[in-house]
Amino acid sequence: MNNTRTDLFQKCRNFRRHTEAEQNGMYPYFKAIESGADAEVVIKGRKLIMIGSNNYLGLTAHPKVKEAAKKAVEKYGSGCTGSRFLNGTLDIHEELESRLARFTRKEKCLLFSTGFQTNLGVISTLVGKDDVVLCDRMNHASIIDGCRLAWGRTTKFRHNDVIDLERILTSVEMEEHQGATLLITEGVFSMEGDLGSLSDIVALKKRMGFRILVDDAHGIGYLGANGHGAAEYFGVEKDVDLIMGTFSKSFASLGGFIAGEAAVIDYIKHHARALIFSASMPPACVATVLAALDIIEKEPEHRERLWKNARRMHAAFRDLGFDIGKTQSPIIPIIIGDFEKTLIFWKELFEAGVFVNPIVPPAVPSDLCLLRTSYMATHTDNELDRVTEIMAKIGKKLGVI
Repeated sequence: MNNTRTDLFQKCRNFRRHTEAEQNGMYPYFKAIESGADAEVVIKGRKLIMIGSNNYLGLTAHPKVKEAAKKAVEKYGSGCTGSRFLNGTLDIHEELESRLARFTRKEKCLLFSTGFQTNLGVISTLVGKDDVVLCDRMNHASIIDGCRLAWGRTTKFRHNDVIDLERILTSVEMEEHQGATLLITEGVFSMEGDLGSLSDIVALKKRMGFRILVDDAHGIGYLGANGHGAAEYFGVEKDVDLIMGTFSKSFASLGGFIAGEAAVIDYIKHHARALIFSASMPPACVATVLAALDIIEKEPEHRERLWKNARRMHAAFRDLGFDIGKTQSPIIPIIIGDFEKTLIFWKELFEAGVFVNPIVPPAVPSDLCLLRTSYMATHTDNELDRVTEIMAKIGKKLGVI
């Protein structure tokens, strides 16, 4: 080997930020949880109130969900040992696809092993070299990476800014392109907690002609009158072409799906590399999603309790003077701005028995560091009172409020 060349691993050895943060007691990531994913968790023997989970309906601990997982393992074993394309399709995969198609009011549905893979597979498969993707600047990393894998051109528009979107659509560059156009936005944005501007986007679609993909990972299950998601909430289910969702949030499991026109789903099914070359969802994951879907359809009280908790915390934080942005969901950002103050706030919360997620660059702009808090249907009034009390105390101490 030529010893004058740069060692590929040198950048890894030079990366020291995490060890420095650990030494200072300011490293907030990869905390090992010793209990189930519920409103309260145990870390190193200490109980903490969990307000950093995506378990919005609290179904990971629901007896019906846990029983479904046990029965699936007993019948099918622990895994499928192959891709859906070959030996990895079970009858319960097809059952879940059929039920989700009805749930989203689409012709057909296709399961992927994770939500991240769903976006990678769908976008890179549908968008050809002459096509254009219009992408909200705050879209999830899986959408951004899916666009990078696609052969087409990606143009970003300002977050939830339909005026900027129309400006791009009417530009000379767009008018001259010969391919098709796919617009991608989210039902609920995962850091800000605000909703995608689906009504305005659909109105623009009817005038200008493009296809819409909505990533509803953080909305499906609790948004809308029946929990069908953002499209139902805005009354645009017939106008949104593709609905993507994940099972690691309200559905208390792991995996992802895409729902839409049958011909489109069949095309993705036979061309998406992320599907064809990945092992399929394990039986226990599929069974838990089916059980969660039953609960969502038959027990609206979980959804009602979640919204009660979310609205309570919206009001509490605003009354205290916290900046929570434009959230309209159970995701409530505590916008701090300063990087160091955000980590200090996280550390003091953790020591006081509250688990939150500090969000810093590159996940957000450098001046918009925040604490991402999120709430569950299973949080008790006492837990939420305690969170509010601790948040107020630390917020005043650090000059955030």
